[in-house]
Amino acid sequence: MTIQRVDNQIIITLPASTDLEGVQRLINYLLYKEATKDSKAKQEDVDRLAREANRQWWEENNYLVK
Repeated sequence: MTIQRVDNQIIITLPASTDLEGVQRLINYLLYKEATKDSKAKQEDVDRLAREANRQWWEENNYLVK
């Protein structure tokens, strides 16, 4: 594995034998960090919103479970 800083980018090179599922999880985490870097939301607010969205989805899609 090599890590380089080129101009305003970081370039990571991995061997082809690297577990792609693990790499995808890492990429998803990095995308999340980039998308939320300027967020002022508190974790408790995010958790509450997620619970509400989940509850609402189940109420609207309950017929799928029966």
